[in-house]
Amino acid sequence: MTKLLRGAALASMAMLGLSASVVSAQSSSMTFFITSTGSGKGADYGGLAGADKHCQSLAAAAGAGNRTWHAYLSTSAAGGSPAVNAKDRVGNGPWQNAKGVVIAKDVADLHGNNNLTKQTALTEKGDVVNGFGDTPNRHDILTGSTPEGTAFNGSDDKTCGNWTKSGEGSAIVGHHDRNGTNPDPVKNASWNSSHGTRGCSDDLLKTTGSAGLLYCFASN
Repeated sequence: MTKLLRGAALASMAMLGLSASVVSAQSSSMTFFITSTGSGKGADYGGLAGADKHCQSLAAAAGAGNRTWHAYLSTSAAGGSPAVNAKDRVGNGPWQNAKGVVIAKDVADLHGNNNLTKQTALTEKGDVVNGFGDTPNRHDILTGSTPEGTAFNGSDDKTCGNWTKSGEGSAIVGHHDRNGTNPDPVKNASWNSSHGTRGCSDDLLKTTGSAGLLYCFASN
């Protein structure tokens, strides 16, 4: 190999190393992502603890496991346990995606004028999630929440049995791409509270554009 070729090879290796370092630095500062995979059992994550574990595991694999991760999910009061509000689980912010783009500065901003779009609501790997018009559509993200990030009142199941069902039931989802066919334009554009699913299994979730994915936030 000539000196010129060796020099070019070394320069290329150095650039690759620099690129890897940049990706690693971005991942370590990531405080928000959409899960790249679901539970494998539809909306059944084994409850909030299982959903949080899923977020934590994916974050760790992406180099951001040094933080405490929580799924953006609400639950209903049941069995003597009080309802849980998704907004109370995510910390104080600010939150940024795997590319370093800030999606919200605090809880009020997250539930107000946030920067959450198809281009910014990335997975832990920094990938864009399929939205309305893509095949398959995966824009329905599980939340079980009102637009304000709180649990619903009443006896209707809006959380697939507090995230323990993988068959019949329903859960509220949001559109991460702020787009779809919901006749209500406000709900159609809602990232966290657009409509209910037709069931809780993987197959039934797919019928409304869901892959059982979650929003994950670093709470510290």
